[in-house]
Amino acid sequence: MNDTLPPVLQQWMSDPLAGKLALIVAGLVVLMILTRLLRRTLTRYISDNTTRYQSREAVSLLGYLAAAIFLALVFSDRLGGLTVAFGVAGAGIAFALQEVIASAAGWIAVSFGGFYKVGNRVQLGGIKGDVIDIGILRTTIMQIGE
Repeated sequence: MNDTLPPVLQQWMSDPLAGKLALIVAGLVVLMILTRLLRRTLTRYISDNTTRYQSREAVSLLGYLAAAIFLALVFSDRLGGLTVAFGVAGAGIAFALQEVIASAAGWIAVSFGGFYKVGNRVQLGGIKGDVIDIGILRTTIMQIGE
């Protein structure tokens, strides 16, 4: 180290975490600049408003994804405990939302399987009626008869 620097600064520069933080700041600034330049460039060359909006949003999403990957690479030596935490959290969320997950799976089966469509007359669970709406969490039926 340089002996002309104050001891606090020498200690800070020798700390590996400080080096990682400096690398993170520099890397994120570079990613932010590249993302903004790419968004600006796309705006100039795309004339359709919808396509321009979608491309700008896609570039922003890719920028965030690149930043997350960059952070994961910088802290890759400390991610072991994080994977365990994500696994436990995922299991807890799946247990808590099991009815919602089952409802979403049923909606996908009904929507793409063609079992019934809006306007059909069906009998579900002993209730007979016309299908008004097929939602993710429930199917709305206008009851007929008794």
